[in-house]
Amino acid sequence: MAAMQRVAYFNGRFMPEREVCVPFRDLSSLRGYGAFDLTRTFHGRPFRLKEHVQRLYRSLKYLDIDCGIGFDEMIALSEETLERNRHLLTEREDYWVGQRISAGVQAIGDEGWEHTGPNVIIECCPLPIAKRARLFREGIKVVTPATPRTAARALSPRAKMNQYLNMILAGNDVKRLDPQAWALLLDENGNLAEGEGNNVFLVCDGLLMTPRANNILPGISRATVIEIAKDLGIEVRETDLDLYDAAIADEMFIASTSLCLCPVSSFNGRKLTVSGPVTAHLTAAYIDMVGCDFVQQHLSWLNS
Repeated sequence: MAAMQRVAYFNGRFMPEREVCVPFRDLSSLRGYGAFDLTRTFHGRPFRLKEHVQRLYRSLKYLDIDCGIGFDEMIALSEETLERNRHLLTEREDYWVGQRISAGVQAIGDEGWEHTGPNVIIECCPLPIAKRARLFREGIKVVTPATPRTAARALSPRAKMNQYLNMILAGNDVKRLDPQAWALLLDENGNLAEGEGNNVFLVCDGLLMTPRANNILPGISRATVIEIAKDLGIEVRETDLDLYDAAIADEMFIASTSLCLCPVSSFNGRKLTVSGPVTAHLTAAYIDMVGCDFVQQHLSWLNS
């Protein structure tokens, strides 16, 4: 199996992924104290790796964690990790390339730990393309959970942290109602915030709208969609959006690293056009930019 052959970087050296071992007293395990980031590949090549690693270092700075590796070295190590694993990909597969940084072991006595500083992992994980294939045919059902997004005044959502409990509980709320639905959390003011690892966009009368960046994790894919839209002459508005805005939207889609851009088929049970004209236009331009038809990449698995 490929999983048994993959190689990861761990604290200064490359090793079989299965041999990476983080102490159970690591603060990431005990407290969720750590940060991570993920880019994806297209045809085995990383997309906007630099931007993802820049965000990683902003997250680390916010959390006051020094991983002991410079920016350029992190880029080089990520590229080498990918190079060591690229041969394991089939033609229809791609990777997440991720950097996972913990605060390390909290030594509370003379325990004899060989390493108590931050633990650094760089790894490649196959994208769940086959599992998510139907989303590009049927669209994503989105539901707002009872659990709101953690208030930005308490913990900034702009850092990509290991602590995902808020998102997990929100996802559980939604899965109890519909196992196929995805959660879209509201912020403390009742405005649309974000989903677990994705940003939302609405289209209303040709206008493309997305929540402001201060109460969300501004995704690299979100920025890519905005860039593409402006190049196409589509007006983009970053603003507060509430349930009314979602209810009257003509189209809705999410942007994420793995899916890139994927249409929403319903919002809180209200049906939406799957891949309307604006969504389709943006999707085609996104495909042209990355040089990979990620829609067909997913759909090809439905006939396998």
